[in-house]
Amino acid sequence: MKAVLAVFLKAPRPGAVKTRLLPALDPETAAGLYRGLAEHVVAATHPRAGEYERRLFFAPAEARAEMEAWLPGETWIPQAGDDLGARMANAFDHEFGRGAGRVALIGSDVLGLGRDDVLMALDSLEDHDVAIGPARDGGYYLIALSRPRPELFRDLAWGTGAVFASTMERAAALRLTVRVLAERRDIDTAEDVRAEWARLRPMMAQETVQAVQEALGLSPA
Repeated sequence: MKAVLAVFLKAPRPGAVKTRLLPALDPETAAGLYRGLAEHVVAATHPRAGEYERRLFFAPAEARAEMEAWLPGETWIPQAGDDLGARMANAFDHEFGRGAGRVALIGSDVLGLGRDDVLMALDSLEDHDVAIGPARDGGYYLIALSRPRPELFRDLAWGTGAVFASTMERAAALRLTVRVLAERRDIDTAEDVRAEWARLRPMMAQETVQAVQEALGLSPA
């Protein structure tokens, strides 16, 4: 039964990514932070032979050349849909339509996320309908399914602290069994950066490190 990991990525353009870090960081620095974190997640979720296929879903749709130049050698698919829920549902439909039997979907800005998390989620689908990884901000960083479940993605308040709870309520209403994975932290705010800087710092280019430290008053040590 073919397993697939779908990774959602945005083009790392200043002013278009990590906007909740503005104005604490300038747009270029926020984009540099996103770039470093996304590169780390992509590297950490690279599958070993026979584990799962990995496909990168990107936005905006016209950014293919930019994304291919940024992370060459990957399989790129444009995200499709009017909101995040529609884009996620469409990504699952796309992969199940290609013959996948299990699909996990992750974001690209979660500290510490790696292939072990992906494998645990995919393995959980042997005896659960859904696997989900809650984020500390009330969202979730991973969701895995063994068949399309578009109802899980409709009419949710995306970008709020209610997404995980609402998804769990929706799953319960649908009588789905759910495996809840370990909670992790999204890096969305200046407080997140400060709290996790010791772990984030090695992922960043040196110019981004210096700019973040100066902007947030962080120690270079």
